[in-house]
Amino acid sequence: MTDPLPQSLRRYWAILLASMLGWTLDAFDFTMLLFLLPHLRQVFAVSLPAMAFVVTATGLAKVVGTIGWGALADRVGRKLPFVAAILWFSCFSGLSGLAWSYASLLVLRILFGLGFGGEWSVSASLLMETVPAEQRGLASGIMMLGFEIGFLLAAYAFRIVFPVLGWRWMFALGILPALFALFVQRYVAESPVWLGRREKPLPSERLRLNPAVIQAWVFMAFLNFMSWAIFALYPTFLISVRHLSPAGVFPFVATYSIASILGKPVAGRLVSLIGERALIVLYLTLTIPSVLLYTLDASHAAMAAGAVLMGLIPNSIFGIVPMYLARRFYPGSRGTGVGIGWAMTSVSVVAPYIIALLTPRFGLGLSMAGFIVLGAAISAAVAAVNTERWMPAAAESAP
Repeated sequence: MTDPLPQSLRRYWAILLASMLGWTLDAFDFTMLLFLLPHLRQVFAVSLPAMAFVVTATGLAKVVGTIGWGALADRVGRKLPFVAAILWFSCFSGLSGLAWSYASLLVLRILFGLGFGGEWSVSASLLMETVPAEQRGLASGIMMLGFEIGFLLAAYAFRIVFPVLGWRWMFALGILPALFALFVQRYVAESPVWLGRREKPLPSERLRLNPAVIQAWVFMAFLNFMSWAIFALYPTFLISVRHLSPAGVFPFVATYSIASILGKPVAGRLVSLIGERALIVLYLTLTIPSVLLYTLDASHAAMAAGAVLMGLIPNSIFGIVPMYLARRFYPGSRGTGVGIGWAMTSVSVVAPYIIALLTPRFGLGLSMAGFIVLGAAISAAVAAVNTERWMPAAAESAP
């Protein structure tokens, strides 16, 4: 039987666990809001587009935060910004439970967004600069399990905590990740690559625009355009369109999340067998027919099958994203380059807002499906372009 975690990767257990759990807690704090959108819409007496705009504003704030934390990581190292970003987003997630109006909630979520994603971009750089080159695909897949685990935990909290204690205590749970910063501070070492470049800085490693860099940023924008359409309004869709209770929502979100948890490490393994471009184009092509079951068929069997396919196929592409981004930049500018790439995920957050605007005319299910198909098609076309010769060899070297 193949060892699921090679011996060469086990020695890096601390950064592997830290990067995965950091993303888990980040996702938990963010996705709690997605389950609360229909309820908070009533609490603050606002429209669905207004609540979707809170998600969009959070994502746009993430653009500033992600690039800022990434640039800081190139200057002071990866570990300190990693810890600081965790403390930042957990603090403002908890404070969101004190919101007294729509405007106050919007401001607090914008402040949350400045930390959300900064944690990801810094930890991704740290992970890719720590593990051996031959294991980076699998390490990427393991790290990216975190989002679906966080999404699943948020769904469970929505099922257990919300009916009893209400929405404020849902947000109050978001402060718990601050304790995780203690683990990172104690067990996670600084990037050996960054330490080496600090001692011998290379001017040639500054951030340069080339086809590989531009491709990565454009690809991330459209891939996440598709991703936001898949998950951001999914709880709202299940509650408002399929008329499910909090208990009824949980099985479908759990199915989607578990499928993704299984699929991401598989994608991390497959990338070494069939190659990055082939895997991405194949997965995105298979995504398009899968949409039919995800939002356009009301039977529970079709909804469950659609949740499996969405988790197993398009979401699993994110299992190779840390490696995909990291290998396009030299270590001296990797924090900034990866940060900008991850910031493109926030630019794409306009998708749920536009979907909400289109819903009165086309319905939420059809609007989501159209955006998923469009995002998948454009992402596949961008990823199909071969830019290998512009990728720096230094970015592929083992730490």
